[in-house]
Amino acid sequence: MRLAMLGVRGSTPAPGPEFVRYGGHTSCVAVLPDDSAVPALVLDAGTGLRGLGALLDGAPFRGSVLVTHLHWDHVQGLPFCPPLDHPGARVDLYLPSPRPLETLTRVMSPPHFPITPGGLAGAWRFLPSACGVIEGYAVTVAEITHKGGITHGIRVEGDGVAIAYLPDHAPQAGYAAAAELAADVDLLLHDGQFLPGEQATADAYGHSTVADAVAFAARCGARRLVLTHHAPARTDDALDVLAKEVEVARQGDVLTP
Repeated sequence: MRLAMLGVRGSTPAPGPEFVRYGGHTSCVAVLPDDSAVPALVLDAGTGLRGLGALLDGAPFRGSVLVTHLHWDHVQGLPFCPPLDHPGARVDLYLPSPRPLETLTRVMSPPHFPITPGGLAGAWRFLPSACGVIEGYAVTVAEITHKGGITHGIRVEGDGVAIAYLPDHAPQAGYAAAAELAADVDLLLHDGQFLPGEQATADAYGHSTVADAVAFAARCGARRLVLTHHAPARTDDALDVLAKEVEVARQGDVLTP
């Protein structure tokens, strides 16, 4: 298993020369099997989803997209990804809602957007988030602490390794379910949006500081921690400083757990 980091920014895209090295697209990770460069499983659908086409070499996407929650920075890429919005696409979209199509339509419909989800080309299924075998991987989801609606963390197991993806998480507000989800994983991709001096802001918005993330990774026995969901104002130079202390995700990297 390899993880293609298509978007590592949080809250809003960050364009401009100060954000070139680490990237400005919001949350999206493609899971690449060991024996193929073509992903069938994608975690989150932020603006980084636009980069999926480069991995598919022009072919339509046929697989599943698992969304952690419905905030804009995790779904805004859905109508802007040609391999998904394609007559030959086959997309199972899993959302943390008992009525996934209804919930997504609240985010994506006039007057907020020109089309509804039903206007996307291809064969789409809108499904509630679920545990089970998805695209050949053992997937476990659990509700974790983050403000503004239901948020799920995701554990993916396959190819002899386990990873956990928690891009929006406030472990300081309660972490029992999340710790079980991330227990003994080979790689933990975790929210690191705020610095320790920004704890009050992290608490107010339901996010993690770097110190919170490091402590959480130690509690759950993660073998490797990589911070993601970087603050939109966190420049390349600022992330370089942070990278001297802890590993940080970079758009365009392919991580091997």
